Amino acid sequence: MYKIDTASNSIQPLEQKSFSSLGFRERGDLQEWIAKQPSVLGEDLLIIQKEFRGFDETQERLDLLALDKQGALVVIENKLDDSGKDVTWQALKYASYCSRLSKSNIAKIYQKYLNITEPGVNAEERISEFMDDQDFEELILNEGVSQRIIMIAAKFRKEVTSTVLWLMNFGVHLQCFRAALFAIDDEQILHIEQIIPTQDTKDYMIGMAEKARDDIESKAERGNRYIVRESFWYELISEMNLKGTSLFQNISPGTRPIISAGAGISGIIFSFNIKQKVCRAFLDIAQNEKSKNKIIFDRLKESKQQIEDEFGDLLEWDRRDKYKACHIGKTSAGNVFDRDQWKEMIDFMTDAMFRLEQAIKEPLKKAVDQAKNDSPK
Repeated sequence: MYKIDTASNSIQPLEQKSFSSLGFRERGDLQEWIAKQPSVLGEDLLIIQKEFRGFDETQERLDLLALDKQGALVVIENKLDDSGKDVTWQALKYASYCSRLSKSNIAKIYQKYLNITEPGVNAEERISEFMDDQDFEELILNEGVSQRIIMIAAKFRKEVTSTVLWLMNFGVHLQCFRAALFAIDDEQILHIEQIIPTQDTKDYMIGMAEKARDDIESKAERGNRYIVRESFWYELISEMNLKGTSLFQNISPGTRPIISAGAGISGIIFSFNIKQKVCRAFLDIAQNEKSKNKIIFDRLKESKQQIEDEFGDLLEWDRRDKYKACHIGKTSAGNVFDRDQWKEMIDFMTDAMFRLEQAIKEPLKKAVDQAKNDSPK
């Protein structure tokens, strides 16, 4: 940092000093400067308490507690010349403690602060004013896991910055500000700049954090879905084996939304399918040649009345002209991720599959034989 000398049209370097060398203290000075001028951190913040220690069963105290314009609590931890190695853990603890504070707790904490700094000022009114004159009753403060952490120091250790960057990938809202002190003649100049995330990469870092969080949540949800589906298939196969058919006797429950058993003809299988809104039992005609599948389907459909009479209900006939495979089966509403629906779904699916196998196995053999004769030589 340089001082411009207009008289000589030159610049003069400012000498960087440590806070301690000039006798400045963490609480008595740096903390007070930020409390009186929080905009130095690049945004509008409302300081609601200093040296806050209102945590149950602990005497720990955080440096500054603030509200931002979105109603989130901001934990501000100040260090002088060195961040130390434990500042991240310390700040995370404070943020976790603050996550339990209700709106009324926040107003009481701020009122105690105002009673000392500005006697006679009402905390709820001041918060409403800060939040663009919204009614205090309608404000939402400290919602969910919206708590933020700001750390300020002249120097951050590598173990601190590494941990901060890692935590940001999980959606923890952390910022690091470097506080530098410069001296020239009898003047001292304080320079505070955000170093993590840097302003020009802030949007990128936020986007990466959101993606990482989505990836983690998606992976966890996939794992849960796999467990649910495997449990469902286990119960369905057990019930199916009581139906007097060996169709699914050698089939193991899996984690995919579909399980299948061979119909005794290459490329033709009986399948169960479960989704979030429907469940199905169907015959899948999926031999290697698309044209042959369509011929088999058409031949079966010529016996549609006979098959449906035997089945005891109407069936869904889906030739799927754009695709290789054809489907014949029955669908019902059902959400596999709602266990209360399992019994009804399993009763429907196993019953439909048993009746479908009985109704279509003979016509299917004839259709396959006819398709051999109908196929181009």
